[in-house]
Amino acid sequence: MQRSQLSGITGMELYFKKEFMQYTGSFKERGARNTLKQLSKTQTETGVIAASAGNHALALAYHGKQLGVSVTVVMPKLAPIMKVTACRDYEANVILFGEHIGESKDYATKLGEEKGLTYINGYDDPAVLAGQGTIGLEVIDQVPDVDAVVVPVGGGGLLAGIALAVKTLKPDVTVIGVESENCPGFSAAWKVGHPVKVPSMPTLADGLAVPMVGGNALATARKHVDKVLTVSENYIAIAILRLVEHEKAVVEGAGAAGLAACVAGLLPELKGKKVVIILCGGNIDTTVLGRCLERGLAADGRLCRFVVRVKDTPGGCAELTRILADMGACIKDIFHERAWVYSDIFSVEVSLIGCKLQTYIEKLL
Repeated sequence: MQRSQLSGITGMELYFKKEFMQYTGSFKERGARNTLKQLSKTQTETGVIAASAGNHALALAYHGKQLGVSVTVVMPKLAPIMKVTACRDYEANVILFGEHIGESKDYATKLGEEKGLTYINGYDDPAVLAGQGTIGLEVIDQVPDVDAVVVPVGGGGLLAGIALAVKTLKPDVTVIGVESENCPGFSAAWKVGHPVKVPSMPTLADGLAVPMVGGNALATARKHVDKVLTVSENYIAIAILRLVEHEKAVVEGAGAAGLAACVAGLLPELKGKKVVIILCGGNIDTTVLGRCLERGLAADGRLCRFVVRVKDTPGGCAELTRILADMGACIKDIFHERAWVYSDIFSVEVSLIGCKLQTYIEKLL
């Protein structure tokens, strides 16, 4: 790992563990292969089943094909299309069921019992936790004087595995978990000491949207994790944008959660410290990536919107765009509204979305 260019922006000495560079685009390969290799002969011949929003499904499908194990994956109906397509390309039996991963998991468990398939929990199986923990071993090997490790958390398997490995080798290293505020399942469980089901709202970090964390993961993490916090959708979008611009890295929302916490200023105690952030996945739909970048630009104040009324005469809009051009602003979209303007029959309402407008809006108004 090399020191990141984003170190200056955050005030920390940042290093990124780029798990999105794995063959299927996420850290899930580690736990999936470790688990598949430990199956009995009967389990291998019968096959396995899992519920996943995408990355665990991808990892099982890919390594199942390599190891000759039949894989069935149940994915939420709104799972990213590229992840669904990739699973089918790896010859997995893909079933779309449920509005969120919780419903998918319930169905997968029931179906596995009916067909005699071995259910592999992507964030709570002990073999999965052990596989994810190898990341912690590599972090200590590659950045031996690390002060803190920041880990995205959904079901808790990644955080638990890394925390156990890191704290075993270096107890003084701080381990922090970060999740989306739209699905704070781990934070809720952390407070009460046991898994609890929380409402799951749509989030850019779809890979972290687990409504109830794993019991094994929580029990392991509570012994070794120092802090768990949530981060807003806007800062996840900004983190995705920062990674594209500064690291030339395309990372999904779940993978950007750790950096989002740093960019949001939620970890002031790490200023000046050597920090490793786990970029856990990069499987993001191109359409979603476009939305994330635009939302990031808006949250960053580099893309803004305002409404102004101009005279409904020839040259009215031209004068407005000339003023903006003289200021150096760039217009991305412009909407011209005449019917729903009630104050003045001789005026029109113009809505503008553009870059570099924030600096000039006060002058313009």
